[in-house]
Amino acid sequence: MFNKLVAIEPVSLIPSAEKKLGDYAREVIMYPDIPSDDEEILRRIGDADAVLLSYTSRITRSVIERSPNVRYIGMCCSLYSEESANVDIACARERGIRVLGIRDYGDRGVVEYVLHELVGLLHGFGGKKMLRDEPAEITGLKVGIVGLGVSGKMIAEALQFMGAEVSYYSRSRKRDAELAGMAYKPLPLLLEKNEVIFTCLNKNVLLLQKPEFEALGNGKVLFNTSIGPGFDSAALNEWVRREGNYFFCDTKAAAGEVPADFFDLQNVYCPAVSAGRTKQAFVLLSQKVLANIETALKEIEG
Repeated sequence: MFNKLVAIEPVSLIPSAEKKLGDYAREVIMYPDIPSDDEEILRRIGDADAVLLSYTSRITRSVIERSPNVRYIGMCCSLYSEESANVDIACARERGIRVLGIRDYGDRGVVEYVLHELVGLLHGFGGKKMLRDEPAEITGLKVGIVGLGVSGKMIAEALQFMGAEVSYYSRSRKRDAELAGMAYKPLPLLLEKNEVIFTCLNKNVLLLQKPEFEALGNGKVLFNTSIGPGFDSAALNEWVRREGNYFFCDTKAAAGEVPADFFDLQNVYCPAVSAGRTKQAFVLLSQKVLANIETALKEIEG
């Protein structure tokens, strides 16, 4: 059991999971707001030996080095790679601190968001301008998926079920996807040959640069379902201002650093709400956070 567990900011646990934290630590403190800087994070951590955080703060080397009691840091948010994490995992490892994160908890909501927006564009529902001159179905739509991880594959399978012709690009070939009828294409060809492109990439992977947007061309639709931008935002801004192009993302952060008028453009759609933050996602997030705490305790206590 930990002596003191501190959530330095809101971590989206459901009430029963918050209560369950008392089974893992003698003292539990949950802060209701986001800390302003490293000094405030340090004040909140204090003498705690277990720390929880979400995606809205960072635990830097400086914070870790000045928190001598910490044995465990739990990321209540997606951990895709050490390089993209909002915790200095390398520093934590040097000091014998266990860091665990979660992933794949909000993907179903993202798939529903994609279907909602795409159907609206194809049919002109919800006041959207139609992609083509007349209403169209997903059936026969040429779709390219950039990044065939868990969420990318779920989007691909949903669209394929609806009749889309799905191809993909990723760092490695996916035999199961190809057996299911999803063709692999090099990135330039994928962008050129498909009408709708989905970027489903890890955080901080900026794969689409100006040459890729040139390959994408005009009269196309780009969805970004990554946590952050999967592209050079200046190149995106230039591309989306061309006639016949459309861009969709659920949060403004997914567009990156764009001009002030970007989200006012009639061909840019952004509800500014994370599609993955659903009731069901919070339940799954909570289960995974608690499981990680149990794992860490077993490792630490031997």
